[in-house]
Amino acid sequence: MKIAICGGTGFIGQGLCTRWVKEGHQIMIVTRSQPEKQVRDDQVAYVTWDDMKQNPQLFEDMDAVINLAGSSLSQRWSTKGKERILSSRQKTVAAVANLMRKLDRKPPVVIQASAMAIYGTSEDQTFDENSPSRVMDFPSSVVAEWEDAADDIQVDRLVKLRISVVLGNEGGAFPKMILPYKLGFGGKIGSGHQWMSWIHIMDIVNLIDFCIHHPDIKGPVNAASPHPVTNNEFGRTVAKVYHRPHWFPVPAFLLQSMLGELSLILLKGQRMVPVKAEERGFRFRYPQLAEALSDLKNNNN
Repeated sequence: MKIAICGGTGFIGQGLCTRWVKEGHQIMIVTRSQPEKQVRDDQVAYVTWDDMKQNPQLFEDMDAVINLAGSSLSQRWSTKGKERILSSRQKTVAAVANLMRKLDRKPPVVIQASAMAIYGTSEDQTFDENSPSRVMDFPSSVVAEWEDAADDIQVDRLVKLRISVVLGNEGGAFPKMILPYKLGFGGKIGSGHQWMSWIHIMDIVNLIDFCIHHPDIKGPVNAASPHPVTNNEFGRTVAKVYHRPHWFPVPAFLLQSMLGELSLILLKGQRMVPVKAEERGFRFRYPQLAEALSDLKNNNN
């Protein structure tokens, strides 16, 4: 296959690239700037967003385009920060939409990153792909606008991948999440009752590949393990797997004073389940948190 990955130098993009190169596919990575050091590889090519705009013919006959690009929510939500987060998502989605309009031979599928924040937050509801979106805070408003912008992508099959917390050693939030436990100061955050939907890095890579190969999959797809946990459950499982104490609670007011509005990410959550993927036969390699954490611990070189 020939696959383009926008934002392919990021955490998930690197995982996809590693898998698909091993399988012999041709990968084009779209990034802001060319890497300073490129190892010669006949399977992987790097282009910039400007290259994509000026030379759309490079993307003719692709089998799939994956767009993972966008500024992280994990930054202080100042006015400028919020503008940067929203603008980065709108610009990258618009760039992909513009590319599709220019292509004579479009890819059969575009997989556009989204996020679980689309559902809003709740301690008692469970959200699947049929649940309505709820704009109730900054993250949910960003994702709602993100998905609305994706509707301009003219392609036969558009998948909106609603990504949960991705667990992996090489990036994402997980290394920061387990650091307090490694230092001996792990504990629940706020009430500990807030839900955390999560997915192992290998499972999200496999799920994206699964979506490409299953033409009946389109629209929203929840990228999350079928077994979400509360914050307190997550901490206790980390403590058990890593043999560390779970005793040092972090009060909500302390996080709010330190992080401001950004503390919402840690103090609120969603219980999201992957109904569409499982109904179509996808099987998670790490459906339970303990086995996912054990794998990450054993493979943390």
